[in-house]
Amino acid sequence: MNPRDFPAFVRQLPEAELLCKGVRGWLLEGVKGQVLFKEAETEASIPEHTHGEQWGVVVDGRMELTVDGYTRLYMRGDFYSIPAGKSHRTRVFPGFKGVDHFSEADRYQPKSRR
Repeated sequence: MNPRDFPAFVRQLPEAELLCKGVRGWLLEGVKGQVLFKEAETEASIPEHTHGEQWGVVVDGRMELTVDGYTRLYMRGDFYSIPAGKSHRTRVFPGFKGVDHFSEADRYQPKSRR
């Protein structure tokens, strides 16, 4: 097992309803926010959008993040922060793994709540 793979107890969390094909995620939910553990099997893009504050770290692979028109490539070990209401878009590449903390408690819904 790769030490950067998410352990079984993370994969046993509720799976998030994500709209990007090839990207999976698991939610840790609280009253003051959500933590999303995500991984990509294929290249995927999340179109430009806004939401509450977000903080994250790249666990493995790479991710391209564009905030207010400025694009940066993030690699394993890099941290990033997106202020609330800032327009941004993301592209992840095969093998990407990351962890995001969202200030919103309802940013994503578990698949079981459909």
